[in-house]
Amino acid sequence: MKTLTLDRSDAWRRLRHFYVLTKPRVNTLIVFCAMIGMFLAVPEGLPSAQVVLFATLGIACVAGAAAAMNCLIEQQIDARMARTRARPLPRGELSSFETLAFSLVLGGAGLLLLYYAVNPLTMWLTLATFVGYAVVYTVFLKPRTPQNIVIGGASGAMPPVLGWAAVTGEVGSDALLLFLIIFVWTPPHFWALALYRSADYARAGLPMLPVTHGSRYTRLSVLLYTCILFAVTLLPFATRMSGMAYLAAAVVLGVGFLRYAWRLYVDYSDKLSQQTFRYSIVYLSSLFAALLVDHYLPY
Repeated sequence: MKTLTLDRSDAWRRLRHFYVLTKPRVNTLIVFCAMIGMFLAVPEGLPSAQVVLFATLGIACVAGAAAAMNCLIEQQIDARMARTRARPLPRGELSSFETLAFSLVLGGAGLLLLYYAVNPLTMWLTLATFVGYAVVYTVFLKPRTPQNIVIGGASGAMPPVLGWAAVTGEVGSDALLLFLIIFVWTPPHFWALALYRSADYARAGLPMLPVTHGSRYTRLSVLLYTCILFAVTLLPFATRMSGMAYLAAAVVLGVGFLRYAWRLYVDYSDKLSQQTFRYSIVYLSSLFAALLVDHYLPY
């Protein structure tokens, strides 16, 4: 009985390790944005419940597989960074083979689900997103250029496009507008993290912007990108994709982000940088939630 209890405990512990590989907090935001794309793609009414279910599961599986592949490729880097050294691979809790097999099986299952239960376009776009993050960004961009997150941010901006394609079978102009919002949001979001983790990135030998160009240059970049983001988030109203409720939310949320970015530029502290990073996550999720609420308001 004691042996059975220990075996069950060990099995749950290993499952937990695999779950951590999928970076669940990041994956949650990815899936949320994809689902918003699904609902916004329907002019009136609701998307098919079956499509929403299978598309959500498929996208979540492939996103988790991409995260696991990122952990596999960067395990030596993760071991040198305080933020990531507790992940399963650096701690030796999972092997490289187990991680590779897990990523391939999870990603393959997600792609098959998208192909047969949703549509081929969504599958191919999701596969391209996987390659963009796990290979182009992780292998080629991140270790070579301080603009890695700007260029590589394209893969991170794809979720609402995937959701839109899942429902409509095509990529519309409004879907590309959602892509643009996340694409411009990504640099100030990530650089806020990189600022207070710059010593970690320097120790790992990664050319992040605060390491290569210094804190002040990075803080100015955060401020400038946040200004661009504020303007970009007004486009859904300008193109009549959304109405006054979204516009009000975008302005309030944008002013809040600008306030953080300005304070970060003129009076930097690690604590403020952490607060800016956390606000950026709340900002994006709230902005997309506002798009959804506005979409169903009876104007």
